[in-house]
Amino acid sequence: MPGVVLIAFLAGLAVGSFATAVAHRVPRGMPFGRERSQCPACGTQIAARDNVPVVSWLVLGGRARCCGERISPRYPLTELTVGVLFAATALVYWEDPALAAIGMVFVAMLAVVTLTDLERRVIPNKVLIAGAVACLAIALPTDPAGVPERLAAAAAAGGLFFLVALAYPAGMGLGDVKLAATMGLFLGRAVAPTILAALLAGSLVGLALIARHGAGARKMAIPFGPFLALGGVVGLLAGEQLIEAYVG
Repeated sequence: MPGVVLIAFLAGLAVGSFATAVAHRVPRGMPFGRERSQCPACGTQIAARDNVPVVSWLVLGGRARCCGERISPRYPLTELTVGVLFAATALVYWEDPALAAIGMVFVAMLAVVTLTDLERRVIPNKVLIAGAVACLAIALPTDPAGVPERLAAAAAAGGLFFLVALAYPAGMGLGDVKLAATMGLFLGRAVAPTILAALLAGSLVGLALIARHGAGARKMAIPFGPFLALGGVVGLLAGEQLIEAYVG
């Protein structure tokens, strides 16, 4: 078990590094997967020794070797977060490799969505489609009986958020609707505590902003994707337990 968790952590570091590249390139219409990483500041190709997750950032002191430009700490933080979540997913689902694989794809998708929504206020359709296809590709041959529940959860979560978007278009975008539906596909019935956790987290942040800025906070735009991602982690790691506890 410790060996599996360690391997999952190291794999998560690499996937986290890839997620940062996807989050940078996809919203800008740049290709990925066919060429080496380049420095965002000067365009110089990044050497392999400078592309090791977390370690390279620490060795370089948070600055690019080629031009000395500051490298955002979001890169190592994303890599570490994905690594920890991969390890936690392996620990929770170690008895079911298929569910573990679905969970890790889910974590990678949430990492990309969080970065793009925070930086550019967009949730790329390409990322959601790729995640949904990967989820079904694993679920259909390994758990075909569970696919109807996943589809129903996707329809329910997406439908609920679509109604919210219709009622309050200034506060909820269609990207959030599509993300909620995709999360239902990954989580099945565990999407219910996911949505509750996301709404609770968003409400707490909203109240904190109101307490600090007063009425002016109502005009502040806050992306909801990261809150959904946080709820998604809760649903992935503890959703079924929360549902059982509530039912019991």
